[in-house]
Amino acid sequence: MLVAFLFSRDIKGLVKPKEQTTNAPASGQLMSETSEQQIDLAEISRTGKNMINSGLASEITALENSYNTAADNDKVEAAKLLAQKWDDLEQSIPSALYLEIVAKESKTLPAWIKAGDMFLKAFDNSRDSILQPALLQRANISYSNALSIDSANAEAKTGMGITIVNGMGAPMQGIAMLLDVVRKDPKNIKANMSLGTFAIKSGQFDKAIIRFNDIIALKPSPDAYFYLATAYENLNKNAEAIDAYIKSKELAANPTLSKFIDSKVLELKNKI
Repeated sequence: MLVAFLFSRDIKGLVKPKEQTTNAPASGQLMSETSEQQIDLAEISRTGKNMINSGLASEITALENSYNTAADNDKVEAAKLLAQKWDDLEQSIPSALYLEIVAKESKTLPAWIKAGDMFLKAFDNSRDSILQPALLQRANISYSNALSIDSANAEAKTGMGITIVNGMGAPMQGIAMLLDVVRKDPKNIKANMSLGTFAIKSGQFDKAIIRFNDIIALKPSPDAYFYLATAYENLNKNAEAIDAYIKSKELAANPTLSKFIDSKVLELKNKI
């Protein structure tokens, strides 16, 4: 997930405070109060198939044919199979759309949360500036439906808070929602990670360092160490940044991330 974020979003949050003040998302920047934006599932499927080999594409087509010809009471299971297959192929947009179909039919809390999480993953991984707002909106709607079933659900509140911070409303409203989740469950990794990354995006690097150190104490991860390193780097604490970057590399064991971190570490060593 970290590698996908790095190379699909161009590390857009990793900026100096003075740069952030001019680029911060405005309240309700994305279309939080407009009608639901449409996403063409057939077009998304065609695009996805072009990114995989012909054999796998044929498997998807066969599953789609089964879904399209299934009786109404069998469509949910067929949609689940398609959602899982697309997810296995790291194609989060079509997976999310099929999970949304499942949620609309089953109308259960877990189904809406699962759809919201996948739409949020698709939003994070997408490079399409036109599609991103629609994906974020669909995530927001999914979490809203989940909260209508259980207004106190921590997963749904966390997801909703993340969508609001990213543009589906006033950012501080989303922050307040995430803080409420953490207040009730201090060990909630997802909410803490979101608060930490927002602290970086808003130039609050000291707060980010505290947040990510707390996360690492709970559950060390390459993501937490990477963002910790980023916060240190922005405060010119280069030795600490190098140490955190190296720990991120060791935990991730990913060639793409390793190459990026090796370059970053060399750059920082030249500054010490």
